[in-house]
Amino acid sequence: MQRRELLATVAGGATIGLAGCASAGGSDGSAGPTIAEETLTLATTTSTYDTGLLDEINAAFQKRYGARVDAVAQGTGAALETARSGDADVVMVHARSLEDDFIREGYGINRRDLMFNDFVIVGPEDDPAGIDEVGEAIAAFEAIADAEATFVSRGDNSGTHTKELAIWEAAGVEPGGDWYREAGAGMGEVLNQANQSGAYTLADRGTFIAQRSKLALSIRVQGPIEDGPELLANPYGILAVNPAVHENVTYDLAMAYIGFITSQKGQSIIQEFTVDGEQLFFPEAISADPDFQQYVPEDWEPAE
Repeated sequence: MQRRELLATVAGGATIGLAGCASAGGSDGSAGPTIAEETLTLATTTSTYDTGLLDEINAAFQKRYGARVDAVAQGTGAALETARSGDADVVMVHARSLEDDFIREGYGINRRDLMFNDFVIVGPEDDPAGIDEVGEAIAAFEAIADAEATFVSRGDNSGTHTKELAIWEAAGVEPGGDWYREAGAGMGEVLNQANQSGAYTLADRGTFIAQRSKLALSIRVQGPIEDGPELLANPYGILAVNPAVHENVTYDLAMAYIGFITSQKGQSIIQEFTVDGEQLFFPEAISADPDFQQYVPEDWEPAE
């Protein structure tokens, strides 16, 4: 599928277009160098789209560089497949194991830690599985399975789905049967389905906060942002598609985007982005003590 056809069909039309402009601002807001008339294709997760964060970031990038950003919102697995096919220039996702595979295979380079939030287990107010008293993800999943309480899974190889499967495995549970429903859909749709059926689900905190006012669901088990288990941490990374593998990628623009979103300006946009006064994502690209493991697969070691 050609890139433009993909953009028109994927994620139910969840494509963000930012028109190119004739000039762009420098770091002080003055006129500066532009990459006008170029288009960057960003393959990213539904959480960055559903929360509205991308609107803020991409508008600021457009103002700075005069370029257009087409964002394809998918689950992490699908976003990485889009990039493997050469239909994206840069990838913003949140499943480190899948990102590492992408790098090992030679498709991704120049990875950077970007931001984080966390996962939460949400469910109906009557809490049929009694997980309120548990406060821990593995035990909560065990209780849901024991009670055969309805659970809606992303079922789409996304970062959230990858984390969910890891928790089931840690709990020693192979989920299945009528109580376990695989939606094969993005986070927003899964929250809607869980809401309609009075079910539990695993959600990233950002998307849940963004949609909370429309849901009769509450957080039943917190993640580490609210002193919950570290198992529910949800880090995001950004990386460029390797131009040595796909010559068609706009690598210069991809690196400009990575540089912008990990700069003081880009990180401040992430820091200041809120819904109903609540911060959804926490920047982590800038540090006086950087983690150099962010650039390579987590199990990578230099050759002897």
